[in-house]
Amino acid sequence: MTSFKHNNHTLKRTTLALVLGASISGAFAQSTTGALFGQAPAADGTTVTVQNASGLQRTVSVDANGRYTLGTLPVGKYTVKLERNGRVIEQRQDVLLRVGTGTEVSFRDDGATTLDAVRVTAANVPRIDVSTSVAKSVIASEQLDVLPLGRTAEAIALLAPGVIAGSSAFGNGSRSVLSFGGSSVSENAYYLNGFNVSNPYNALGGASLPYGSIDQQETYTGGYSSRYGRSTGGVLNQLGKRGTNEWHFGFQTTWSPKSLAASPRDVWYPNDTLPPGSEYVDPSRPGTLYRSRDDDTSSSTTYSGYVSGPLIEDRLFVHLAAESNKREGASTNSIASTTQARNNYTISTPKFYGKIDWNITDNHTLEYTRFQNNDRSSGYYTAFDYEDLQGGERTGTYPDITKLEDEYDIFKYTGYLTDDLTLSAVWGRSEQKNLQYNPLESDDPYLSGVTLQDPAITGGTPIRNGQAARDTKARDAGSKTRGLRVDLDYRIGDHQLTAGIDNMYYNGHNEGQTITGPGYAWYYSRIAPGQSPSPGFNITPPGGDGYYVYKYIFSTTTSMAVEQKAYYLEDRWQVTPRWLLTLGIRNDKFTNFNSAAQPYVESGDQWAPRLGASWDVFGDASFKVFANLGRYYLALPNSVAVRGASASTFTREYFTYTGIDANGNPTGLTPLGPGPVSTNNEYGQTPDPANVAPTDLKSQYQDELILGFEKTIGQSWNSGAKFTYRRLQAAIDDVCDPDRMLAKLQSTGVDTSGLEVPGCVIFNPGETNTFLATHTDGTGYTAFQMSASDWGFGNNQARRDYVAVDLFIEHPLHNKWYGRLDYTWSRSFGNTEGQVKSDIGQDDISKTQDWDSALLMEYSGGYLANDRRHQLKGYGAYQFNDEWTASATLRVMSGAPKNCLGYYGADHDDPIGYGSSYHYCDGVPSKPGDAGRQPWTKQIDLGVIYRPAFADHKLAFGLDVFNVLNELKPIQSDAVYESDPYTISNSYDMETYFTTPRSVRLTASYDF
Repeated sequence: MTSFKHNNHTLKRTTLALVLGASISGAFAQSTTGALFGQAPAADGTTVTVQNASGLQRTVSVDANGRYTLGTLPVGKYTVKLERNGRVIEQRQDVLLRVGTGTEVSFRDDGATTLDAVRVTAANVPRIDVSTSVAKSVIASEQLDVLPLGRTAEAIALLAPGVIAGSSAFGNGSRSVLSFGGSSVSENAYYLNGFNVSNPYNALGGASLPYGSIDQQETYTGGYSSRYGRSTGGVLNQLGKRGTNEWHFGFQTTWSPKSLAASPRDVWYPNDTLPPGSEYVDPSRPGTLYRSRDDDTSSSTTYSGYVSGPLIEDRLFVHLAAESNKREGASTNSIASTTQARNNYTISTPKFYGKIDWNITDNHTLEYTRFQNNDRSSGYYTAFDYEDLQGGERTGTYPDITKLEDEYDIFKYTGYLTDDLTLSAVWGRSEQKNLQYNPLESDDPYLSGVTLQDPAITGGTPIRNGQAARDTKARDAGSKTRGLRVDLDYRIGDHQLTAGIDNMYYNGHNEGQTITGPGYAWYYSRIAPGQSPSPGFNITPPGGDGYYVYKYIFSTTTSMAVEQKAYYLEDRWQVTPRWLLTLGIRNDKFTNFNSAAQPYVESGDQWAPRLGASWDVFGDASFKVFANLGRYYLALPNSVAVRGASASTFTREYFTYTGIDANGNPTGLTPLGPGPVSTNNEYGQTPDPANVAPTDLKSQYQDELILGFEKTIGQSWNSGAKFTYRRLQAAIDDVCDPDRMLAKLQSTGVDTSGLEVPGCVIFNPGETNTFLATHTDGTGYTAFQMSASDWGFGNNQARRDYVAVDLFIEHPLHNKWYGRLDYTWSRSFGNTEGQVKSDIGQDDISKTQDWDSALLMEYSGGYLANDRRHQLKGYGAYQFNDEWTASATLRVMSGAPKNCLGYYGADHDDPIGYGSSYHYCDGVPSKPGDAGRQPWTKQIDLGVIYRPAFADHKLAFGLDVFNVLNELKPIQSDAVYESDPYTISNSYDMETYFTTPRSVRLTASYDF
């Protein structure tokens, strides 16, 4: 460490020093602040004063043991001064405070007492944070400026160990979703400047800042304190930039030209040898082209800019930023699509971020954040002919327009009431519009399976119409949220006590969907001759060559609300200078309301204890051993009311036909069954809220154990290991077996002739729950209990176990380079993925087809959808000189397990009308993962930045190449084995999603 005279030198840190100084460390999730602590001479009159770039200044006395602590500080750079009797003895500059992290800055006593002897040094941030008991990833803006990353919160989070991309079947507008530690993609929480910005409708993803406005992103994979909850997956916590005492402005543009992008892989129908007695739905398709993707590329352009500075120096600051991203490209529909064409799409994602910070005094601050996040997709169709693989002119039809528009207002007050007492409060509100519609509204019904129309009628040329979309939403669909959290921190001796409340309210309006056109769709299909399309409903075999059609109706539009309340108490106890214990307890309450504002789920008290320990083994922050044990609860989002607590229609009506008119409507219909049938008894009736869920329903919760250590190796390396075990203790799904409910009532001697039980109910799989049967004469209800055995599940409990070992080695900034490598071995096993079902893309939160019947859960235990046995991740950068910097990221991963879902048993039955949904493959039991694994994938991304000296390094040019090797591997395939009994789906085991092809991004920016 070099020493300088205060008035002779100024310190300059290179960008790379800031970039590569970032580390993996532990702290509280969803925080907006950090802490400073350390050792200092324990002499009378000794204080430590800190001041950030926004002029905020705080002073604290050094205690008798030579320690000081300053908590709840806004993140950013600080000057830290050691003072004695009002004189500065020593100071550290450019101390970077990270979100939720304790940063140690210690001083030694050399007897200096005059200003002339002041030592001014650059920050020397410890490589290991011993003030916490858990692990997380914090990526700062300087890193984001250098590393080759996608410009999304999810791309940043994928750097963290144990985080994988979720199924591409799920999304949040055009944004992707993630799985943390084996959990499903709806179990995560997103935060922005302390406010929850998760998708308010279904919790799939959340909002994120303009990329250039991200100051720090905290990616939390588990183990957070009792201050926070409502997540059994992970947390993405973004902090936006704020103004300082210096005016800055800048702009950036990025361009990813389609001419430098590789095309995706074509997709072909599988051509497998079929078992005796089975045949493909369409025997002409195996081995032929399913989807042409040649030249299905896109270009992307981003423009962004910001201005930041003081309105009143040291007191009032503003930061304003805007970003506009537009992606334009083409995507060719498959040969089986209703609309055989190319989608020429445009995806626009403009964002605005504004922040005002007011230092009312050094002891009282007020912050206001305004954030808008829009996501709009539109396009038009041009003709495409699979005969010669040639495109054509516009067809006059359009894909759906989708709009996801978020607006947030967030206020935060912080009051440093005394040196030991701090009060903070965050209140926020949001409004989201969630729209989907087609610009060309057609009265025609949507047609599916047009390639399976009877060729004796069509001559082999499918008859289509102008209806391009099956589903639509209400034009005023959307959500509103508001939330309040208050935290009171009090330090007394070796204890830091914190108590607070954490409340959120969600209101959804006209969410859900309906069928376009006349309100129904026609699904054409073919079955092996002599077989029934739905034996469970006694549907008659169609005869002839097996061609049939069914009318499909699906309507779920409704309004709903969720109320989430919590309070907590926590004690961070510095037992000894080397031992820190974190003891916490949290109570969560969740209440879900239907469209009539009646509660249908009330959780009651849910106590979640948390315990953490950190041991600074040698007392010098070179070796830390830590442990964390906690319980975490997850609320049900608003979307559970759809198809659960509100009226919905989901029916099929089967026919044979003798003709097809010019608009694709079947004619000459002959019914094959009794009329419309519904596997879940959804015929448009409004459920009684008392029947929707049991009176003693438990919220989903999970217990988690983390054990680990971090250790320096010499002066240039850090290393560590972490063991994680997660067990799902209670899950929520729905069960649809009213006959078993009536049987249980009858077995207890109850006369069921005057009782009505619901078709489907929400419950805790594997648990005993108490339900209510309605008296048809309106006199009330009869309570009864259903155990796992009563439902027919026997000892089959909801299970999800995740075990992982994370290893890392890190080279902190030294000799101009930094690098980090993480390896994760993990195993995710059980019979419950979570709130969604990835293998069939089902996003009905906590209402998947799993657990609907005991028959569906036979042989359901196996490797879950988000199981990845091996993961290797790395990132780093090298600075050749002041002008040139190179960087890279690496992700190598084993493949996901495959599923095979077929008809039931050796005879390919369908006893409950669910079709190809049982864990049987060609009549043989098939557990998840028995069908094999997807191949390993690897992705290498490279980047280089040039900051010319002639522009004082304020101008920068960048080049990033993603997926340099252009490895195109499947990451998911179709899991549905049969379309009908003994009739193999042409698309079974066909690849559905792939790794992203190679692309190139050019960047130019200027910062002043």
